[in-house]
Amino acid sequence: MWNRRNAATASGVGSAAKTMRAILFGATGMVGQGVLRECLRDPRVESVLSIGRTATGQRHEKLREIVQADVANLSAIQAELSGYDACFFCLGVSSVGMREEDYRRVTYDLTLSVARTLAQNPGTTFVYVSGTGTDSSERGRSMWARVKGETENALLGLPFQAAYMFRPGYIQPLDGIAAKTRWIRVIYAVAAPVYPILKALFPRYATTTRQVACAMIQVAAQGAPKRVLENDDINHVRCGG
Repeated sequence: MWNRRNAATASGVGSAAKTMRAILFGATGMVGQGVLRECLRDPRVESVLSIGRTATGQRHEKLREIVQADVANLSAIQAELSGYDACFFCLGVSSVGMREEDYRRVTYDLTLSVARTLAQNPGTTFVYVSGTGTDSSERGRSMWARVKGETENALLGLPFQAAYMFRPGYIQPLDGIAAKTRWIRVIYAVAAPVYPILKALFPRYATTTRQVACAMIQVAAQGAPKRVLENDDINHVRCGG
């Protein structure tokens, strides 16, 4: 079983092949689809437990799913959450048109409810998908950035073995992955042909679902020199064992 005490440094030099068991939240979202795909492909991931409101529709020997309407309340399945090495938390919503209290309930309250439950398990690494522009000071004018910053800060204060905040910028979906929201799917479809130009012009702010996903697995397996990874840091994570 994988254990951080036996893991190599972030460079991966001299690392031995280890396996980990992972919990995934948000597997039907765009980023979550990418994470699930890479988890099922990566030999370091022994098994994946997907927890969400809807099923992924996938079948794989490494995949187990728990579908429940209230993801924030894990009390009924808490006994099934022990023994996992990593949690990839990819749940999230757009703040467009949302009041702060509603956005906070989905972003902060739900995330922390899950995280506090999982933090009771020793040896867990928590990887959270946030976003470029997140406000760690929690005092900025942007509502979503303040709430995300408060969420990150609270997660970093929990007694996980390790916790990492991922702040991707523009994420281009690959491998047939699509966003759940129609207007977002349209934006990505229009942007797809010009993504190479976008990446060339703004390399620090553009990435892909594949890179975000494999970087999350790599960081969970090997660690990282930073606890908060901006888009450029994500792109520079060398994926693989």
